[in-house]
Amino acid sequence: MELIRGLHNLRDKHRGCVATIGNFDGVHLGHQKVLQQVKQKAAEMGLPSVVIIFEPQPREFFAGSDAPPRLTRFDEKVRLLRDQGIDRVLCLTFNARLRSMSAQAFVDELLLNGLHVRHFVVGDDFRFGCDRTGDYAMLEATGAAHDFSVENTHTYLINEQRVSSTLVRETLMRGDFELAEQLLGRPYRVTGRVQHGNKLGRQLGVPTANVRMHRFRCPLQGVYTVRARFCGHDLEAICNVGVRPTINGRLPVLEVHLFDWDQDLYGQLMQVEFLHFLRPEKRFDGLDALKTQIFSDIETARLWFADSTGQNSLAEVN
Repeated sequence: MELIRGLHNLRDKHRGCVATIGNFDGVHLGHQKVLQQVKQKAAEMGLPSVVIIFEPQPREFFAGSDAPPRLTRFDEKVRLLRDQGIDRVLCLTFNARLRSMSAQAFVDELLLNGLHVRHFVVGDDFRFGCDRTGDYAMLEATGAAHDFSVENTHTYLINEQRVSSTLVRETLMRGDFELAEQLLGRPYRVTGRVQHGNKLGRQLGVPTANVRMHRFRCPLQGVYTVRARFCGHDLEAICNVGVRPTINGRLPVLEVHLFDWDQDLYGQLMQVEFLHFLRPEKRFDGLDALKTQIFSDIETARLWFADSTGQNSLAEVN
C-alpha cells in the first residue's frame, strides 16, 4: 500500500481511482463495510482504491485537547487500512488553509485535479468545505458534469445500533471489551515502542515497560489486565493508563508490568491487548500505599487470568 502525504505529492500516476473520505478512527466493522464497497467498485472498474484521511482529525483541529480521544494512532490506522487491502491512503493536513477552503475548491483541487476520481463512496450526510457548505447533492451534480459517480455508504448495525467510532469509544470506556471486539472485528489494542521512564516501578519492585504514546490519548483510563505481544512473545500482564496522580504526573502514559519477565525491552515495539478492567486510577497517600495497591492489583490480575484459563479449558473439555 502507498501512503501519500499531502496534495502536493500527488503525481500523474495517482489520477484515476475509486475513493472514499473520512477519519476512519478505529477502522471498525462499519468502516470495513465502506472499504469493501470501495474495493469492489475499484475491482469492477480496474482502478486503484484510495482512502482520504486527515491529520490531525478535524475535531482535534477545532477542539484541541477537548476532542474525543482517538481509538487508533495514525500509524496504527494506516496499518489497519493496509490490512484491509486498500491500495493508497492520501493523508491531508487539516490546517487553517484546508479549513477555509470552499466546497467548490475542495472538489476541484482534490477530487478533479488531484485524484481525478471516477467513483466516490461517501455518506449522504457528508459535509465538506468552509462552513460545511458542500453536501452529497453537490457531489452528485459535480459528478454528473465531470464523469464520476457517487455512491452512498452502507450502514452496519450490531444489536440494532449503528457501528461508529463514538459507539466503540463509549463501549471501551464502560470496560465492555467483548462488545468492543464485536464492533471492531478484533480485540482493542494499542501499539507503541517501549521507552525509558522514571524507573519508579523498578524502585517499587514492579518494573514496567513504558509504551510511548506521543500525542495519542487513549480512550481508556485505569488499571487493566492485558496481553503484551512483542518479538514473538505473548505474555500475561497488567497495565495502568493515566497520568499517575500519586507522583503528580501530567501527561498520560501506558505502563505495562509483564508477569514473569525481567529482560530489557527498551526500543521494542509492543502491542497491548486490553482484556478486563480492574479499577480506576486514583491518587494514593504516598508510595508505600501505591506499592501495596500495585501488588494487590497484580494478585487480582493473576487470579483473573487463572479463572479465565480455567473457564476456557472447561469449555474445551465440554
